[in-house]
Amino acid sequence: MVNEDAIPRWNVDGVLPPCDMDDPISDYRSPYSVSLTDCILRFGTTQARRAILDGFMEFRSALHSVNLTKGFQWIDGSFLENVEEIEKRDPHDIDLVTFYCLPDGITEADLVAKAPHLFDPERTKEDFHVDAYFVRLNTEDPELLVDQVAYWYSIWSHRRGGLWKGFLQIDLSSNGDQIAATNLEEMIREGGSL
Repeated sequence: MVNEDAIPRWNVDGVLPPCDMDDPISDYRSPYSVSLTDCILRFGTTQARRAILDGFMEFRSALHSVNLTKGFQWIDGSFLENVEEIEKRDPHDIDLVTFYCLPDGITEADLVAKAPHLFDPERTKEDFHVDAYFVRLNTEDPELLVDQVAYWYSIWSHRRGGLWKGFLQIDLSSNGDQIAATNLEEMIREGGSL
């Protein structure tokens, strides 16, 4: 069962509100920190959405297989919007930034050489339904990190037309992935084949 308080309902514009409009300075604001299971239960409402989530789960598994397990992911894009009503279409993919800690003894070049398909946005869209980008957390350049976080927050906190909106944050570890995968498998079975 989805935690109804974790992810706010779409507002009248069909987007997640950027904050609690009744208490706009409260901690309940975007990016909303939620469990992977809550994300799947809330947004896996159609066959198209479940197919996207299935690809997202495969992408997470692939990241875990190259030892990217420490950090978090920001999820955004039309996948978090009520595009079926607003634009009369299905979402195409999940927009995703993975904020990660590079494992000890591994360089970014090692990581990319080990799994180049995970770091190519065109491939991740095609293979996993994920428009994927990366920001390294354990960098030696804190100013660069702040610049990158500010960049992604400023892009994702608004629709292209300027509408203020919210997005989600999910832990990168695999701790909840099996439960989330089981929920998604049940939803796919109940909703028909992909």
